Amino acid sequence: MKNIVIFTNKDSSNLESMIAVNDEYDVRTKNIDEIKDAVKYNPSLIILNADESKIKEVSMVTKLASPSLIIADKFIDSIVFRGDSYDFITEPINEKELQLRIKNLLKIKELKETINQVSTTDALTGLHNRKFLHERLEAEISRAKRYDTKLSCLLLDIDFFKVVNDMYGYDWGDVLLKKIAEMLKSFIRKEDILTRYGDEEFIVILPNTPEENAFIFAERFRREIEKMEFIPAGEEERHPITISGGISSYPFLQNVEEDANTLIRYAEHALYNAKKRGKNKIVQFSQINIEY
Repeated sequence: MKNIVIFTNKDSSNLESMIAVNDEYDVRTKNIDEIKDAVKYNPSLIILNADESKIKEVSMVTKLASPSLIIADKFIDSIVFRGDSYDFITEPINEKELQLRIKNLLKIKELKETINQVSTTDALTGLHNRKFLHERLEAEISRAKRYDTKLSCLLLDIDFFKVVNDMYGYDWGDVLLKKIAEMLKSFIRKEDILTRYGDEEFIVILPNTPEENAFIFAERFRREIEKMEFIPAGEEERHPITISGGISSYPFLQNVEEDANTLIRYAEHALYNAKKRGKNKIVQFSQINIEY
């Protein structure tokens, strides 16, 4: 059920009854001064029902976190709200018009969420993609700086993945990718960020995690992959699968640019080192020697 919150300094009982006429929405009313904390109510839609001066005051200081419908006794051409989308309706309210505007705003929100999901999701595995990773990783680094916490990046690569594709075909390569993606999802915590980074590469961002703890996590997963049953159709025995990984962590030991690209680049260096050492290994960036 959609959650609609009315923020008002008026009697809005009649407005509530018009919105909830078909029991289609969960409607609640809050004092207009609570609109700054609107996000805690997790609204599908905000309705702002107030006099002209209060609407203008709110518009100057509030970023609306959800699609919003502004209701006033007259059109106010000077208001500009910061937010995803909003509409305006004047009193006296026409019930059919009110219902239509609410449905339109909710539909816009639904379409935006769908577009965002498609643009940030890998179609094969259902994991987040590189676009999502780069959007979130800068924010995670900023959070680590602000709260003086550790942040680790684990880059994983399936060993000899090309051999799987060549021997059994790309369809079975896809099966393997999806299987490993599901295994990774079962390993990570709620706050971790898991993405498909390349054809056979995955990145796990581990907030509040020092490099040594990320290594423990990665080693546990590497050993689990070694035991994995991967038996392509028509085969009698399982095809051995291993995975290599590189780990980097923030804060960096070197005096370099503290950004997402550096964190990923260091993990790539560590992964390359793991491959050089014979694969099926996890390497920490801090444990290798690189000239700068």
